[in-house]
Amino acid sequence: MKFDQEGNVTTFEKKKTELCQELSLQARDLRFQHSTSLTARNNCIIIRMASLKAILTPQSLMVLDFRGLGLERWLVLELAPQLASQTNSLPFEFRALEAILQHKVNTLQVQLNDVEPVILDTLESLVDPKILSADRSKLHVLLQNSKSLSELETDIKVFKDSLLKILDEDEIIEELCLTKWTDPRVFEESSLGIDQAEEMELLLENYYMQAEEMGNKARELKELIDDSENVIFINLDSHRNVMMRLNLQLTMGTFSLSLFGLIGVAFGMNLTTAFEDDPRAFWLVTGFMFLGSGLIWRRLLSFLGRHLQPSVPPLVIQTHTHIHSLPCSFWFEKFQRADGTGRFPGGPLPQ
Repeated sequence: MKFDQEGNVTTFEKKKTELCQELSLQARDLRFQHSTSLTARNNCIIIRMASLKAILTPQSLMVLDFRGLGLERWLVLELAPQLASQTNSLPFEFRALEAILQHKVNTLQVQLNDVEPVILDTLESLVDPKILSADRSKLHVLLQNSKSLSELETDIKVFKDSLLKILDEDEIIEELCLTKWTDPRVFEESSLGIDQAEEMELLLENYYMQAEEMGNKARELKELIDDSENVIFINLDSHRNVMMRLNLQLTMGTFSLSLFGLIGVAFGMNLTTAFEDDPRAFWLVTGFMFLGSGLIWRRLLSFLGRHLQPSVPPLVIQTHTHIHSLPCSFWFEKFQRADGTGRFPGGPLPQ
């Protein structure tokens, strides 16, 4: 698909060799090896923005291999009107490059806006301290969105690095101003101080700053996920400790009952004693068993509580006293006793 300076759209089919001959490019220039790149070659700008492949010349913009990538709507409804707009006096390559960069930034922003609310809602439900166990389905959702966020963060970083590489080289910025080298009038204006390289630099810096903001937001989300994972683990450990403590208490109670249950075992043996004939013996032995079991259980709980309580850090006694922490009246009385006056030697009383 080819766009001219008025925004008119035409479609064409050419072999790569024919296109290279027409634009005086090398075959390696159209390999599009990097996922995001802006390269100036022989008064052309070779653009690769994810799935978008384009060649920009001072007179036209050619979009290559666009079918099946979901770009048709943007190319026809948005890109063409932007290229036809004459609201500013900048050359054609400025309008085309700005439209492509804006499309890339909008795509990244849409992906970030789709991932951010899902991650925040999932984290809010997972870090609730009332939840005894983490929902596996929500953890799966968080894992999927975390992977998407990592991929998005990588795309933003690659986009930023490609712009930063251009901004660090003034020669590359000069090469991106295609009209400057083909239009004598523009070249003459640049020699008089009206240089388009500054406009190109401002254009690239604008989208670099937008990418920087998105990168910071994606980084904050990653840090929030990491912090929330720590909170989830702390909550799970806390509930696990409660269950272990309850299990230990039940074990101690069972041990106490079993210990005094031996008395009942002794009475269950085939032995005859006069104590069994007493009608109060059953209640006396039973009460003694429960009372003894309760006392042992309480002693075990007390022992458990003393050993599970967190240790209190020792108090640090400060032995060195700074001069400035003492009141002024102390120094006044000290020197008054020394020389009989209320003045410091060589100066007034400090405040």
